[in-house]
Amino acid sequence: MIAPNQLFDDFQKNMSEFLAKTPAADIERNMKAFMTQAFSRMDLVTREEFDIQADLLARALERVESLEARVQALEQGDE
Repeated sequence: MIAPNQLFDDFQKNMSEFLAKTPAADIERNMKAFMTQAFSRMDLVTREEFDIQADLLARALERVESLEARVQALEQGDE
């Protein structure tokens, strides 16, 4: 008797070979190429780049708030 994992692996292999011989494989390749080209035209950033910029912005806003508080304290001392 064939083990269930072996049966599943054989089925998956047979389906992959079958799909590779059909127009579905060409459609998939063409869609991947189209999507790659479309995304390369867009001015996208990676999630890592976005997170870095978001962190820098948060720190800059904290610094601005701190400086605003210092300026306000100095202005109150002059009065």
